[in-house]
Amino acid sequence: MACRQKVTTVFFDALGTLITPRHPIHVQYAEVFEPYLGKLEPSRVQGAFKKALKDVQREKPVFAGGAEAWWRDVIWRTAIGAGAPVQSLNKSLGAIVPRLMQRFSGSEGYKPFVDSVPTLETLRAAGVRIVMLSNGDPRMKTVFVDLGIAKYFDHMLVSEDLGNEKPARQVWVDACLHAGARLEETVHVGDELECDYKGARHAGVHALLVRRPGPDGNGEHKETDEVLTDVEIVRNLSEVVAWISQMNGR
Repeated sequence: MACRQKVTTVFFDALGTLITPRHPIHVQYAEVFEPYLGKLEPSRVQGAFKKALKDVQREKPVFAGGAEAWWRDVIWRTAIGAGAPVQSLNKSLGAIVPRLMQRFSGSEGYKPFVDSVPTLETLRAAGVRIVMLSNGDPRMKTVFVDLGIAKYFDHMLVSEDLGNEKPARQVWVDACLHAGARLEETVHVGDELECDYKGARHAGVHALLVRRPGPDGNGEHKETDEVLTDVEIVRNLSEVVAWISQMNGR
C-alpha cells in the first residue's frame, strides 16, 4: 500500500478565516459616511455594499485599475445604493475614500479570531510551512503586520502577487511554487465554498471549509443556498491542527 503524503504546508485564507472585521463592515462604513453624508440606515448600507462588492469583483477582477480606484468604485456604489445625496457624495468622496482605505489597513478595522494566534503558534512549532493566500488587495499584508501575526507566515500572497484570483487553479499552482511546496502535500483552509474549498480541491490540494458556529459563522461571503454535502468542515482552527496531526500520523 502506498504511503499517504504528509501535509507540509497550510494555506490560510485571510478574511473570515484568520481575521474578522472589528465591527460589521456596513456599520463601519456607515460611521465613516455619517459626517459627510448624514445618517444612512445600516441595513441599506449592508445591502448596497454586498451588491457593490459583487458587481465590482465581476467587472474588475484582480483589482484592475489599482486597489484605491477599485475600492473608490465600491464605496461610491455603496453610498449611492444606501441613499446618499449625490451632490454631497461628489463633494466628500475624496475624503471618504482615504478614510475607509486607512481604516481597513490595520487593527482599527480588523481583529484576529481568538483561535488564530494559538493555531499559528502550534503549527509553527510543529514545523509546518504557513502561507497566507488571499483575494484581498495588498493592504491585507499591512493588516497582518499591524495585528502582529505576520511573523508566523513563511509567505503572504494576495491576488496581485499571482495575477489571478481564487478559485482559479493556477493560484494554487503558483502559490506552491512561491512557497516551495507540492500540491499534494498542501491543505487550504478558508471560509468560502467556491473560492476556497472547491477551488483548492480542483487544484489537487486538500481543503477544509471553516464554518464557525454562532455569530462568527454568519460572515459576508456565506450563501444561503450552499450545499455542504461531502464537504470537509472545521468549526474552528483548532480542528485544523487536529486534522493535520491525523494526516501526519501524530
